[in-house]
Amino acid sequence: MSGISASALLDVLIDPGSWESWDAPVIDPAGDGRYLEELCRARARTGSDEAVLTGAADIRGHRVAVLLCDFGFLGGSIGVAAGDRLAAAVRRATSERLPVLALPTSGGTRMQEGTSAFLQMVKITAAVVDHKAAHLPYLVYLRDPTTGGVFASWGSLGHVTFAEPGALVGFLGPRVYEALYGAPFPPGVQTSENLQDHGIVDAVLEPADLADAVDRILGILTPAPQTKDGAGAVDEGLDLPAWHSVVASRRADRPGVQQLLRHAAGDAVMLNGTGHGERDAGIVLAITRFGGLPCILVGQDRACRTGPLGPAALRQARRGMRLAADLAVPLVTVIDTAGAALSREAEEGALAGEIARCIADMVALDAPTVSVLLGQGTGGGALALLPADRMLAAQHGWLSPLPPEGAGAILYHDTGKAPEMAAAQRIRSTDLYRAGVVDHVIPELPDAVAEPVTFCHRVGTVLGQTLAELAERGDADRRAERARRFDRLGDGSPLLAQAG
Repeated sequence: MSGISASALLDVLIDPGSWESWDAPVIDPAGDGRYLEELCRARARTGSDEAVLTGAADIRGHRVAVLLCDFGFLGGSIGVAAGDRLAAAVRRATSERLPVLALPTSGGTRMQEGTSAFLQMVKITAAVVDHKAAHLPYLVYLRDPTTGGVFASWGSLGHVTFAEPGALVGFLGPRVYEALYGAPFPPGVQTSENLQDHGIVDAVLEPADLADAVDRILGILTPAPQTKDGAGAVDEGLDLPAWHSVVASRRADRPGVQQLLRHAAGDAVMLNGTGHGERDAGIVLAITRFGGLPCILVGQDRACRTGPLGPAALRQARRGMRLAADLAVPLVTVIDTAGAALSREAEEGALAGEIARCIADMVALDAPTVSVLLGQGTGGGALALLPADRMLAAQHGWLSPLPPEGAGAILYHDTGKAPEMAAAQRIRSTDLYRAGVVDHVIPELPDAVAEPVTFCHRVGTVLGQTLAELAERGDADRRAERARRFDRLGDGSPLLAQAG
């Protein structure tokens, strides 16, 4: 059943000669002689003293704490000694400020030790929670098989979760299910590929590719030298009609968040889904950096053909917000949406509640935040990702409670009034800038479609400069400024006076 062995995985994962064991000798449980015989046989067969090995090693030059299960040792099951070892290793990693890479393969709780073993999952989870509270990365690679309490505790808490191809991964072991219910578990459900399809696993990786993935993530999270390129400012003399921007923003060939990542980001590790059984291609979620500074990017993807943003998309966005808070890195949101979904499914999926919770998360987030109005900014779908410490806009980006056609239909029963409504509602980036809603307008010369790569570089440069400026501000001042940002909107006082 099991995939790659513990020793073989270490051979392909860590830098040669870098392993440092953290394992103290185990204390065997008192009592059952039959169980002690099983332990002796497992030790003789594997050469290990327990089902888990812990220590520190270099992975592509990054020092990492490693938690490694050995399925050959009583099915990788977790008893009291194994739980103690795992929790101690996580707490040592926290004290030494090391990222953790967990590599479980396990049938779950060690049945020979019963409830005492079962409760080890709480102890391990508590250590992981403290590690993440210290803003340290916790990465997981689910191996074949990973089931039971291990999957339902420290195997499901990763900031990023990978899985071995073809691995059996699930809560209830298939043998247990068949014994309890008298029928096999439905095929194809408890596989790493199916979990990826449902947004529970970020990627399915061969063991030989895991070191590169860890290197990329930890490399991105390490700040690099910042670029000093100038980005230019909006031409205040340019006074194109608002409808011009609406039309420009809707062009199918306009660059979006995917092109921004491709051309302007230092690197990007793409993440997948909510982690809670949902995924929506309308939201791009990535660990990336601009100007050498790491961030979590949550972006609305204009190229997505799955329709307007639904509740799952916003729950996926909220995963990005949690990641930014957990890893203590800035959050960058990219707004480019024709609006949120209008459907029965959206209503029953709590769309309005998810918009509200996104706004609440954005307002309360401890991490620095930057929002970018890259194109269309329609309705609640745009508002959900808007409130930030700094708000940027592409020249032809715009923001409106409804599409101008919808506003015309409400006020005049005439969608043909859309150009007049766009002007009257002052939805243009330049109008938003003059009102103090937007801090910086990024020029399009004359249009992003005419210069897609250069435009993306320009956006990336402004993002890098904005992240650098926020990094120099005190957290308390920055959060207080964000809280005040919208208080004076509409009273005639420019918001930008508070942002200086």
